[in-house]
Amino acid sequence: METVQMNISGMSCAGCARSIENKLRATAGVASAQVDLAAAVATIAFDEQATNGTALAHVVESLGFTLPLA
Repeated sequence: METVQMNISGMSCAGCARSIENKLRATAGVASAQVDLAAAVATIAFDEQATNGTALAHVVESLGFTLPLA
C-alpha cells in the first residue's frame, strides 16, 4: 500500500472536498482518501499494482480542480 499527498487548488467548500473524496474512493485500487479543505490537501492510500499517482491526479483534475506544482 502506498500513500500520497496532493495539494489541490480550487476547493471552496466542504462539498468540494466531499466530491473529491467520493470520486477518489470509487477509483479502483484506492483504499482510502481524505481531503482537508483548510489545508487544501488530499491524502490517498492506494494499491500501486492497481493505480498510480498520475492516474489519481487525473481523477481530481476531471472534477475541475487543479494540482499546483510544489
